[in-house]
Amino acid sequence: VQLQASGGGVVQAGGSLRLSCAASGRTFGNYAMGWFRRAPGKDREFVASIHWTGRYTYYADSVKGRFTISRDNAKNTVYLQMNSLKPEDTAVYYCAAQHYGMGSTRASAYDYWGQGTLVTVSS
Repeated sequence: VQLQASGGGVVQAGGSLRLSCAASGRTFGNYAMGWFRRAPGKDREFVASIHWTGRYTYYADSVKGRFTISRDNAKNTVYLQMNSLKPEDTAVYYCAAQHYGMGSTRASAYDYWGQGTLVTVSS
């Protein structure tokens, strides 16, 4: 499956952005989807994920209550709504797909990755 992430940009602290990840090539509904990020000088980290059924979602503690992951299988797209953004949210955000996955927090569990979209939060 091919993944195309978009929606990144520059936003002031406290603002919002919505990231999108469009999938093509395989049956999107059979994949759990995850968002990860890599901040400058730091390792990649888990942000959020959604079960392939869409019934379950998981979040990193650092974004819980501020970010929301959702999916629209009719549009083959997963979203990450990011509210109350903080400067420490600045990173390249990547979407990933896990075949019939639970929505793992481990990057190694994912089969396919998008190219990343840059989010910059200014203070």
